[in-house]
Amino acid sequence: MTASDTSNTPDRDPAGETGGTGSAGGSDRAGRRTARGDDRRDRLAAYHRKRDFGRTAEPRGGRAPAGGGPAYVVQIHDATRTHFDFRLEVDGVLKSWAVPKGPSTDPRDKRLAVPTEDHPMEYRDFEGVIEAGEYGGGTVIVWDAGGYRNASTDRSGREIPFAEALARGHASFRLVGGKLRGRWSLTRFRKGEPGTEDESGHARGEAWLLVRSAEEGPRGGGRAAARRSRARRPPAPGQTPAQPGGADPRSRGRGTPDPHLARSTRTGRTLAQVAEAGGPTWHSDR
Repeated sequence: MTASDTSNTPDRDPAGETGGTGSAGGSDRAGRRTARGDDRRDRLAAYHRKRDFGRTAEPRGGRAPAGGGPAYVVQIHDATRTHFDFRLEVDGVLKSWAVPKGPSTDPRDKRLAVPTEDHPMEYRDFEGVIEAGEYGGGTVIVWDAGGYRNASTDRSGREIPFAEALARGHASFRLVGGKLRGRWSLTRFRKGEPGTEDESGHARGEAWLLVRSAEEGPRGGGRAAARRSRARRPPAPGQTPAQPGGADPRSRGRGTPDPHLARSTRTGRTLAQVAEAGGPTWHSDR
C-alpha cells in the first residue's frame, strides 16, 4: 500500500448524526445509556465478525468507556505489511485508520489513512502478538497515547461535534499528552463504493489523508515556522535530529518514526522484543 497525495479536498457531505434530547427523568437516562450501549455493540459488529476470540488474544470489548476527555492511541502493527494504526475515541469506540507510512510531524507530508473497523476502547492498551493465521496476525506495540480536543468547525467558524465533522469528511483536532502534539486533521478524499458500508460506516475503497497543521512549530506558528523548518540545516554526522511535536527521534522521512526502531510508550520495548516475548500484555482496568 502506498500513500496517495492526489487530492486533499474534503467531500462536504450534508451532516446529520445528532439526535434529539430526551427528558431528564431517571428512566430516560437509563434508556439512553442502554441505547448508547446497544449502538456501541452494533458498531463493533465488524470487529467481532473478523475475529475468533477463542484464538486471538485481542480484547473482546463491551465495557463502557471511563470518564474524562476523549483518548487517542497510535499502535505499530507488524502484520503482512507493517503500518501504523491511528485511533480516536468517538462515541464510546475507537474510530480507526491504517496509516501505511505512519503519521508525520512535518506539515508538508500528507499521509494516506485507510479507515478500518471500529475497535473497542480496551484496544488502546493492547500490546502483544496476534497469532499467525488470525485476522491481522502479527506483533502490535502501543507507540503513542494521550488525549485530544475537538477543533472542528463549519464554514462559518462554528464548532461542530467531532462525529459530525467526520461524517462531513473533514475533522480537526489537537493531540495532547503524548509524543504527537498540536493540531492535526483527517480529510476524506475518496468516498468509496456506494452500498459497501460496514457497521462502522466505511465503504470499500474509502480513503483519507492525515496531516499535521503548519500553524505551530518548535518556535512559534504559521508560515514563518514552516519556513524555519525548511531552512533548518541537516544535523552533523552522528547527531540525532530533533523532531517537532515530540516525535520519536529515530525516524524515517522528515518526521516519521522508523517502526522497527520505535519503542512502546507503555513498556519501552520494540516490535522485535514484543515478538520474542510473545503473548498479550494488554490490560483493561481503566
